[in-house]
Amino acid sequence: MRFRRTVVSAVAAGLLFGVARVASADAQKPLGKMTCEDFVAVDETIKPKLVYFAVAYAKGGKPEAAVLDIDATDKITPMLIQECQAQPKASFWAKVKAEVKKIGKKL
Repeated sequence: MRFRRTVVSAVAAGLLFGVARVASADAQKPLGKMTCEDFVAVDETIKPKLVYFAVAYAKGGKPEAAVLDIDATDKITPMLIQECQAQPKASFWAKVKAEVKKIGKKL
């Protein structure tokens, strides 16, 4: 269990640093000011990583924030894409927080 947690933490940290750089280059906006339209415009390969980053950021300030359930996060990515396509002017950050609340402690 400890090994898995360490591996997941290391992968999440690597993704967070890489995605932060790529996301800022593509979107040119901070996560909190990103709209759904900005998210939909991001390359398909980057979207899941951006969601990982946003979910970890949403859990920030807690020691558990370093551990991320990739399977649960992968489940909300298609939902976020669908909701953001339906409401392009909505806040991406608000959509992420709403999906995190729906899934609850699985993330």
